[in-house]
Amino acid sequence: MGNRTWGENRLQMKLGYLIDMDGVIYRENNLIPGAADFVQALVTTGTPFLFLTNNSVPTGEDLAVRLKHLGIRGLSARHFYTSALNTADFLSETDPNCTVFVIGEGGILTALHERKIANDAIRPGYVVVGEGATSLEKLGKAHECIERGARLLATNPDNWCPVSSEKTRPGAGATAAFLEASTGRRAYYLGKPNGYMFHRARRKLAEIALGEVEEVVMIGDTMETDIRGAFEAGMHGYLVLSGSTQIEVIGDYVYQPTRVLQSVADLTEEVRTGKPSDQRSNPVLGGAGLAGGRGHRHQTDILSFHRPRPRPAMTK
Repeated sequence: MGNRTWGENRLQMKLGYLIDMDGVIYRENNLIPGAADFVQALVTTGTPFLFLTNNSVPTGEDLAVRLKHLGIRGLSARHFYTSALNTADFLSETDPNCTVFVIGEGGILTALHERKIANDAIRPGYVVVGEGATSLEKLGKAHECIERGARLLATNPDNWCPVSSEKTRPGAGATAAFLEASTGRRAYYLGKPNGYMFHRARRKLAEIALGEVEEVVMIGDTMETDIRGAFEAGMHGYLVLSGSTQIEVIGDYVYQPTRVLQSVADLTEEVRTGKPSDQRSNPVLGGAGLAGGRGHRHQTDILSFHRPRPRPAMTK
């Protein structure tokens, strides 16, 4: 996976991209500069790509419409893979006749319904936790189901999700942590960085490419989910600095991105020409950010289940 082999073989390989959305393609309701050109280059060149998000609320159709309103057209539901779809795939593959009690909205309900996984508020096999509004009454019901033997499954481990540049909201990981504390049971977390998310995403990428994709690049803005997941799945991880990660904290992690870029705009010309950049290694690092710094606020607790750590500050 060294840079030399990667660069020399690039033109001969079928390359595919997995692309995070929030912080990579848009922030709030604004496209990140150059994102539309990057996506257009992927479409024009026929490069296989798939948007990968831990957000379990929107469906693929919802996300296609959102990008259309932001100025990126020509996409369909098949270009998106969410943690809700990943959860439905997991249950369909491992326990196809199961029933579930769901805490969550939108996409997770749709994905489970499409896989014919029934809702059960009496004795479900699983309590499935996604994003969305909940209540103490619903949490109490989920607690009872788990005490009766239901297993606890979360669509993703994110403790918080960005709402705007000014605030965040609790994520599925925080709700699952509540139930872990109240029941003493451990949740199983799907979505990024779980290898099952990357395994299924790679399979979907091959369906889009109509053949095996030899090299896969994950583009994301979060070290704990995007870059860790890519590293553990044997993929290249490209970190963009247009989202939640600041260059100063990269050195805090034992795993490192293959490349560090200002934004996806840095890749547009490479996609158009099929030629790797002369500055492919880490053009924006310049040796900075490699020394370990102070702890910071993590979006997930994946790195330290038993010791709470502060999380990285919200990107303003």
